[in-house]
Amino acid sequence: MSHHLSKSGAQKFMLGFLFTCITMVLYCLSTPALQASTQRLPVTPSCTYQTPTMQGQNSYLSRGTRELERCTPKLNLMFLKTHKTAGSTVLNILLRFGERNQLKFALPNGRNDFFYPAPFDRMQVKDYSPGACFNIVCNHMRFNVPEVEALLPQNAFFFTILRDPALVFESSFHYYKKVVPLTWRIQGEDKLSAFLNEPNRYFSQDGFHSYYLKNLQFFDLGYDNSLGPEDPAVDQAIQAVSERFQLVLISEHFEESLILLKDALCWQMDDLLFFKLNARRDASVSQLTPEQTAKARDWNGADWKLYRHFNTTLWAKVDAYGRKRMERDVRELRRRNTEMSAICIDGGMAVEEGDIRDQSMKPWQPLGESSILGYNLRTNIDQKYSELCRKMLTPEIQYLAELGVNLWITRLWGWVKDILSL
Repeated sequence: MSHHLSKSGAQKFMLGFLFTCITMVLYCLSTPALQASTQRLPVTPSCTYQTPTMQGQNSYLSRGTRELERCTPKLNLMFLKTHKTAGSTVLNILLRFGERNQLKFALPNGRNDFFYPAPFDRMQVKDYSPGACFNIVCNHMRFNVPEVEALLPQNAFFFTILRDPALVFESSFHYYKKVVPLTWRIQGEDKLSAFLNEPNRYFSQDGFHSYYLKNLQFFDLGYDNSLGPEDPAVDQAIQAVSERFQLVLISEHFEESLILLKDALCWQMDDLLFFKLNARRDASVSQLTPEQTAKARDWNGADWKLYRHFNTTLWAKVDAYGRKRMERDVRELRRRNTEMSAICIDGGMAVEEGDIRDQSMKPWQPLGESSILGYNLRTNIDQKYSELCRKMLTPEIQYLAELGVNLWITRLWGWVKDILSL
């Protein structure tokens, strides 16, 4: 008998060891939080930070006309970062805005999310104390309305982002399949197609990490992802989201969404500058056929109903804003982003992980994959743009570390992930 474990045996051992350790760690960390949070605390009425009034334009008017008015930028923000929807790019915009304006973030502790998939609890916030006031909440969580509201002033602006659920499903299946055990028994090379052909054969609602493969956006919003689109509870959830969130961005219309966000928050174009973060290399993307797209939307029926509703509301807001005006502003945003790309990015485009020179610029990768692209900073950046360029290109994990988040659980998983990928 060999004295050396096979690669497969070693991986199974390490995976079992990992799950045991992480389960114990999360239990120890979450138990005090759940006990401490049983006492309901009053919602923070306001923050002491005051911003000067700046010249801007008021929100779009019902009659479609525009008048220059003085308005105050909104600083108290809740962004529900949904999975696989371009949320990392929005997160980077918010982190830069918050830093620049010296705002107070409600940050996670120990990892880069608020102990997802457990419902959010305010005791999960780094350095939380009763009555503490925060300006911005923007990391991954499973939304829990009263707990989030307890952290923010009553005038906080809530927004989130959605994406066509067929594309969310494809991306989530690729990214998480190796940590979703129910996919391990799918035979053949094209596991995604096999799953879509017989989803009920493979899926189990109680399966470990199964929420990644059914109505993930509905789940992120805090709702039951097992519901079918015909269930009245889905309509009730959509109504509740409409009432709680002042704006829902749509990933496929990202720039139009950002312009509406800018208008609603009384921000400036400079506040919206972005580079696309956490994009996948083309070879890793499964190009869904029309039939597969229909199957994915049907399987994620609650998400599809949710998405269609808010895609419609987005375009109603665009109409109120003015189509011509929107086209003009989108062109300007694209021009500014292209300008920043030439200033900041070596080669002007994203590169594969192996080609990223600076370790601090390497994005987090899924288990056993190197499919997420990143960037190289130019070496001769004008000093006045140097800090902005670096911040715009910094991946989420590294940015959170710079903000003082202790990411030991995330780093532990990263270490084990690297071993399993050998």
